[in-house]
Amino acid sequence: MSICLSLVSHNQAALGNLLLQDLSGMQAVQRLIITSNVAEATQWRPAIPPAHLICNPQPMGFAANHNQAFAHSREPFFCVANPDIRLPANPFPGLLARMQDPRVGLVVPLVRNPAGALEDSVRRFPTPASLVRKALGGNDGRYPLHGIDPTTAMRVDWAAGMFQLFRAEAFRDVGGFDAKFHLYYEDVDICARLWKAGWKVVLSPDVTVVHAAQRASRRNPRYMAWHAGSMARYFAKHLGRLPGSSL
Repeated sequence: MSICLSLVSHNQAALGNLLLQDLSGMQAVQRLIITSNVAEATQWRPAIPPAHLICNPQPMGFAANHNQAFAHSREPFFCVANPDIRLPANPFPGLLARMQDPRVGLVVPLVRNPAGALEDSVRRFPTPASLVRKALGGNDGRYPLHGIDPTTAMRVDWAAGMFQLFRAEAFRDVGGFDAKFHLYYEDVDICARLWKAGWKVVLSPDVTVVHAAQRASRRNPRYMAWHAGSMARYFAKHLGRLPGSSL
């Protein structure tokens, strides 16, 4: 079972090279597509397999970049990875094992920060009511992950886009990411569309990756604007039309 891995960089080749080092020897990854969305200050190191490098003449959004990479993919599985992901162990055997269920369209690992703490990488679908609860300090939709059974795949509404393994058939079936989301909510949106199309989204709790989170929307007005615009588009598409809870 072979994988095409898509990595999109915004002058993050120094980080991305560490991920390429982690990927060395992980034989399931048969195709590697690196997209430099802006000019890089650091050169990419040679990778195994040799990377297909795309240098965008103009920056594109998260969704458009990974859709562009998928157009070059021929493998049955398609992995989306952020440059700031690290792989302390090979995640692919465990993730691919979950794909033995032919209706699993997307599987994700547990995500930890560099200190080892769990990140809230899987949540229930957001609604206006849940956003109000979150603003008031209540439950923000995250799933409780401590103490879950590591042997059982856990159905989740949506999974964050920093590291996702898609069945290529499922990704193609829903038309990939919605490129009208420039940044943010494209991961929520594609999971909603996968569930609506009859595919499952699952967490594999026996697999872990490490993510050095960068929450630019909290401090950069442009990112905050993208976040707000993507939220509005998501609710315009799905409010009142969300699939039932996956659990």
